Amino acid sequence: MDKQAVIDQLNECLKHEWTGVAQYSQAGFIVEGMWREVYADKFLSDAKESFGHAKLVGDKIAALGGVPSVLRNEVKQSRDIREVLQFSLDFESKAVEMYTHALELADDNRALVVFLEDILKEEQEGVDEYTKLLRETPATQADQVSSKKIS
Repeated sequence: MDKQAVIDQLNECLKHEWTGVAQYSQAGFIVEGMWREVYADKFLSDAKESFGHAKLVGDKIAALGGVPSVLRNEVKQSRDIREVLQFSLDFESKAVEMYTHALELADDNRALVVFLEDILKEEQEGVDEYTKLLRETPATQADQVSSKKIS
């Protein structure tokens, strides 16, 4: 295992998690209207999950002899709930990609593989959840068609 390559990739994961803390918190703060009751707590819960992952990854970087990043990537924000949900799906999908790459670098370090698999599982659950939230149901599509006819 190339320890420096693993540390570098984990730092990329950490930057992504710091972004999640900010992006999900911001979404929880600004969601409004009838969707506030539905989504505010979900976004803030996702921010807490990102922080939990950041703590785990930061501790692992330090344990491997590296210095955890304090940087983050661009935060995407919008007041349009559908757009925020798409940002969230994109964020979770990117996390799956990043942790999968870290797993490839972990090689035969079984403890590190298990550590990364645990986080990857949670990230994939996020992808699954946001995919379902963005999926249009037949009833929703019919309601949209009906409302267009009324207008």
